[in-house]
Amino acid sequence: MFSGYARLTALTALVAFLPRAVLSVPIYGQCGGIGWTGSTVCDSGTTCVVVNDYYSQCQASTGGGGGGGGGGGGGGGGGGTTKTFTNPLKNPNGSDPFMVYSNGYYYLMSTTWSNLQITRATSMAGLKTASPKVVWSDSTPSRACNMWAPELHQVGGTWYIYYTAGTCGNYDSNRIHAVKASSSDIWASSWSYAGSLVPSNRNKGSLDGTVLNHSTGNYLIYSSWEDGVGQCLYIAKMNSATSVGTAVMISKPTNSWEKTGAAVNEGPAPLYHGGRTWIVFSASLCSTSGYSLGLIELKGSDPLQASSWVKNNSGPVFSAANGNYGVGHNGFFTSPSGQVYNVYHASPTSTVTCDGNRRTMVQPVNWNSDGSPNFGQPRPLSEGIVEPS
Repeated sequence: MFSGYARLTALTALVAFLPRAVLSVPIYGQCGGIGWTGSTVCDSGTTCVVVNDYYSQCQASTGGGGGGGGGGGGGGGGGGTTKTFTNPLKNPNGSDPFMVYSNGYYYLMSTTWSNLQITRATSMAGLKTASPKVVWSDSTPSRACNMWAPELHQVGGTWYIYYTAGTCGNYDSNRIHAVKASSSDIWASSWSYAGSLVPSNRNKGSLDGTVLNHSTGNYLIYSSWEDGVGQCLYIAKMNSATSVGTAVMISKPTNSWEKTGAAVNEGPAPLYHGGRTWIVFSASLCSTSGYSLGLIELKGSDPLQASSWVKNNSGPVFSAANGNYGVGHNGFFTSPSGQVYNVYHASPTSTVTCDGNRRTMVQPVNWNSDGSPNFGQPRPLSEGIVEPS
């Protein structure tokens, strides 16, 4: 039988153990993040919200109910609460997503195969339920099919949608095309065909056009096939919103992680920070779980010089994790407060398909101490992510 002192000692030890074992984290306490070993369970009425890859915090729930580790609200909530959203934003047909913020709204586009659609909302949570608007379809045989990877860009003060399209059943016919807005209001605009962007020295299959902004002008960056090499990235200076000069190859698949299923560099996406410029691209075949993001940086002063671009050959900067596979074909947008976000697609299973089963995901980009981007890992669908502000 225990003595009184022994019973007191045992009780003290049990009490010391209990906070670590069963007690939840109070509001504004840490509940997660890379390297975190403490509790991930928040007090009732609070939710574990991801602030960045290294720190998650228990905050007042925005959608009611208690908060388990990493759970999230849906962007509701009253004054003084932190609004959150959960991924995905679009499913199905969430492939090749692109987003911009303009005049109080976030605009989302993705591949819908046979037309161009825009969805808009004032929040990420709002995009999940907003109805898309078809803004363009085309019966012209040379550009009626394979409508992929639409992107909204403002060139010379006018909005354009750049997209891939070609002849039905013939991917070699794909080219980069553009439609033009009738006004500065993306949603209210009518759209008209503005032309195709074909470099004078390279009239062959191309896809995934994007616009790079540089002090020397605007540049079209896109993907195209090179015999015996695979899909490579090319750059051409834009003479106007719909006309380009000669094209120069700036990246080709050389590493093993760029050759899973096929040798591919595609889906270029410009990223700017601290006076530096990068192109994030998608590597490997889109129907493999190894589809991932790579990175090249503009080191020289002339974007048209291949030697100006330096690839990070150490491996992908963003790859499958947390139930998200085949992550890639991304874009970037900036919130009103200046936070950069990564919008990308992911497959729900390791059996990845290049079709409408891919879903649109969004999460913030962080920055390393040397100024380079830190994309972290694809977030679990259960995690609440703070709404852009």
